[in-house]
Amino acid sequence: MPLTALDPQTALIVIDLQKGVVGMPTVHPIAEVITNAGALVSAFRGKGLPVALVNVDAGAPGRTEQSRNRGEFPAGWTDLIPELNQQPTDHTVTKRTWGAFTNTDLEEYLKKQGVTQVVVAGVATSIGAESTARCAYELGFHVTLAVDAMTDMNMDAHINSVTRIFPKLGETGTTQEILDLLESSRA
Repeated sequence: MPLTALDPQTALIVIDLQKGVVGMPTVHPIAEVITNAGALVSAFRGKGLPVALVNVDAGAPGRTEQSRNRGEFPAGWTDLIPELNQQPTDHTVTKRTWGAFTNTDLEEYLKKQGVTQVVVAGVATSIGAESTARCAYELGFHVTLAVDAMTDMNMDAHINSVTRIFPKLGETGTTQEILDLLESSRA
C-alpha cells in the first residue's frame, strides 16, 4: 500500500544511528541506511519539521533467554554518527530500553510541537524501530516507517517487522516516497 499522507506537523525519529550500533553487522549495507536517513533528516530540517535523534546507552533490566551486553559500552559507542550532522534544533533522546518513548521525554516534546505523525528510521528494524513505532501508534500518532532507512542484524526479523508488523502500525514507504510526499504536501 502506498503512503497516503504526511500530516502538516510530522516529526522524524531516527533510532540508534550511533557509532557502536552502525559498527555491528547488518543484513543491508549500513552505508545505504545512513544515506537514506541523512536525506530524511535534511529534508525534515529544511521544512522546519521536528527531528528527534535517538541513541541507546543501556538495556532494560530483566531476564532473557538470549544473552545481551549488560556491561559498560566502549568509549564513543553512544555517539551519534557524524553523517546525521546533529543540530541544536534537533531533539536528542537517550533511551535505556528498546523503544524511544519509554522513560524519556519524547512524547512530551512531540506533543509540545503539535506533532500528530512520526516517520521512524534507524536500527534495528525489529527492536528499536519496531518498539518505537508500536508505542507511537499506541499513543495516537500516525506512523510512517522508512523501510529503506532501517536495517536489522537478522534478515528474518527485519522481514517480519516490515511485512507483518509495520502494516498494522502505520504505513510503510521508501525514503524517496516519503521525500516526494513531504515536498508535495508542504510546497
